Amino acid sequence: MTKTARNRVLDHLEEHGTITSWEAIQNYGITRLSEYIRQLRRDGYVIASNWTENINRYGDKVRYVIYELKEKV
Repeated sequence: MTKTARNRVLDHLEEHGTITSWEAIQNYGITRLSEYIRQLRRDGYVIASNWTENINRYGDKVRYVIYELKEKV
């Protein structure tokens, strides 16, 4: 059976606890992480959206979300 992008995101959350869009792109080629997070929430998973700030390679301040699995179904 082929693993779906949704299942890859869920597996990552269960193994590591958190995921960012950049991790999803780098590790799985997933560019629509927020959609898979929405699907998982709809299915009963409790996933927090934690905004964070960092500095990018150009010295600019950037904000992004770290999704954190709080409760499994």
